[in-house]
Amino acid sequence: MTRRVAVIGGGSSGLASIKTCLDEGLQPVCFESSDDIGGLWKFKENPEADRASIYQSVIINTSKEVMCFSDFPIPAHYPNYMHNSLIVDYFRMFADRFQLTRHIRFNTKVLQVKQRSDFSRSGQWDVETENKDGEKEKHIFDAVMICIGHHCHPNLPLHDFPGIDSFTGKFFHSRDYKTADEWRHKKAVVIGIGNSGGDIAVELSRVTKQVGEESTRRGAWILNRVGNYGLPLDMEFNRLVDSLKSILPHNLFCGLVESQLNQRFDHALYNLKPKHRMFSQHPTVNDELPNRILSGTVQVKPNIRRFQGSSVEFDDGSVVEDVFATGYRFSFPFLASHVVSVSENKASLYKYVFPPELDRPTLAIIGLVQPLGAIMPISEMQARWATRVFKGELLLPTTMAKRYVSSQRHTIQVDYISYMDEIAELVGVRPSLPRLLLTDPRLGLNLMFGPCTPYQYRLRGPGKWAGARQAIFTQWERVARPMQTRPCHDPKPERSLKWLLVVAAKGRTY
Repeated sequence: MTRRVAVIGGGSSGLASIKTCLDEGLQPVCFESSDDIGGLWKFKENPEADRASIYQSVIINTSKEVMCFSDFPIPAHYPNYMHNSLIVDYFRMFADRFQLTRHIRFNTKVLQVKQRSDFSRSGQWDVETENKDGEKEKHIFDAVMICIGHHCHPNLPLHDFPGIDSFTGKFFHSRDYKTADEWRHKKAVVIGIGNSGGDIAVELSRVTKQVGEESTRRGAWILNRVGNYGLPLDMEFNRLVDSLKSILPHNLFCGLVESQLNQRFDHALYNLKPKHRMFSQHPTVNDELPNRILSGTVQVKPNIRRFQGSSVEFDDGSVVEDVFATGYRFSFPFLASHVVSVSENKASLYKYVFPPELDRPTLAIIGLVQPLGAIMPISEMQARWATRVFKGELLLPTTMAKRYVSSQRHTIQVDYISYMDEIAELVGVRPSLPRLLLTDPRLGLNLMFGPCTPYQYRLRGPGKWAGARQAIFTQWERVARPMQTRPCHDPKPERSLKWLLVVAAKGRTY
């Protein structure tokens, strides 16, 4: 009989999991608590409990060629960095192309996932769900894929702020922020300098009297979306750079990259320089923050001393109204704690996917990572691995190693290329560079010196896609396409965009 797989969540990870189940001959049933696909990227005016929520202006930090599903390129005319509405449009195209929505039960919440009494033999799960009418239903599944991400539960560390109980001003988490309209002509402070905090500070700075961004507890290295020659920054990350990172001493490699970042703006001068090295924590991607600091509309503040009355007091005596923009914590409330234990954003998972204590490997957590790169291809790769494990075609080691990362914010951080290659090796789809350099040198050079786009993992092995090679050769054309909105003739000297893209494809260090 065909194995039935429960897929929990209809966002990017859930869609990838449904398709991968179908590719492997499994029967997926996806439970999505909302009325549409998209997950995190589906903007809603009113945040829903236990669901991710974004603000209206959100633009993704990874470019389209790097973030797409590996056998379904994003349309060439789409911008390289997409607004959240375009991301949902792409997901809809993907779902339509592979007929995924017929396998999704919308407005259905998962109440409980537990092992059956004969789990050690069958590996099966009892799943209880509830629809929007309050009707409950029980199901039996051969495997479960949890695809709810890690942006569901806002983290408001109120205990860290003396006087917050008596604060009469307004404070809230960034998930409740939607637009800057209500903050016009007011003062605000954004606490935290992650991607959301940086974006909100910049957006508020256009309408408020002044924004103060408190970041001295950690600071951050700030990356730009726009890389060399105006091309997407993440298209510069290639296997050569990844090899150098593994060969060179950590501090030396970090120093080289930090020097490049400081050439754009001196992080110490802007009071943003963190204590940690570049690759020790997740950087913040923000093109506008340095400009807003330079123009005085955003100020980087010292530590908060206390809250008092309607004001928040910093070490420099600033008085402002307050917006919280802190991080998230993740949990799996429908799972027993002994199945996957979560404490302070730490979860014991083999290669961030499989709970190591289970007798049978029939439960997979998909997309619970914070990559230095795009998450969509990683979720897809995890799903390709998990489904083949479910089928018994791939085996896990008897004793699975547990991976832990110490910092709470980044207990789930992975390096994109290294992690993708690691899982791809297990699936049997990692590209063989030595062989390609001998048998198909043009392709091999593209893989070595060009961007590590997801198509590379469809060249061979299970799930091989006939269009992968051509997708790699045409990826720079899709980068250029949305920017070619008028004829542009550059007479002397002749430096065509095509020439720049060829140089880019042959690799740059940063």
